[in-house]
Amino acid sequence: MASTEKEPAGALSGIRVGRVAAPLREQVLDGLRRAILDFDLKPGARLVERELMEQIGVSRTTIREVLRELAAEGLVVVIPQKGAVVHAPSPVEAQDLYAVRAALESLAVRRFIERASAADVDALRATVDEMEAVALGDRDIPALLRAKDRFYDVLLEGAASPTIQDILGGVQARVRLLRATSLSQPGRPVRVIAEMRALVAAIAARDAGEATGLCVAHLDNASSTGLKALAAESPAS
Repeated sequence: MASTEKEPAGALSGIRVGRVAAPLREQVLDGLRRAILDFDLKPGARLVERELMEQIGVSRTTIREVLRELAAEGLVVVIPQKGAVVHAPSPVEAQDLYAVRAALESLAVRRFIERASAADVDALRATVDEMEAVALGDRDIPALLRAKDRFYDVLLEGAASPTIQDILGGVQARVRLLRATSLSQPGRPVRVIAEMRALVAAIAARDAGEATGLCVAHLDNASSTGLKALAAESPAS
């Protein structure tokens, strides 16, 4: 499934570092993180220090610090004799990550129902409209992921729990490959819209039991679809 071929320089063409707006290390960290999460750097791609130094124009020390931070976030893994590569979760790891995500998102839904305003619910519904426009339009998967990310931004803002937000953000980053793979499957985007609309309806009704059940069912469907697709793409299959 994952290729270990070097990514072209174009994959990092969006990283622009300045010297004033933010610390240099943070600029490089944000740029590489975005390149990974937007799949400009594919799972399994090698992150060679010297190449990164030349392409981005920063020191080896900065690159090493950034790679250590990305490894701590679970987006990069260091493999003996190979170095740093963009991480792709194994099926077992993915199952565990989705289980954790389901527990956290269910809690976020409960907190949203307890704390969010009617305006927050309207904002949540609007993000599903945005997802539907993308799904029925050009069906661009990165754009659909970004639209779905905005759903979670609104959900977490309404839930008003920095603890859930911090932990869930890390989990979602580590399953982004699975999320993209799942959404890429024929018919899945349309089903996602239906699942999210049902979830928002339950949230609007302030029915915590129904809403958390729909949340878990949505993630079960996403996990199952993504894992099956990855297994089909694996050389072993």
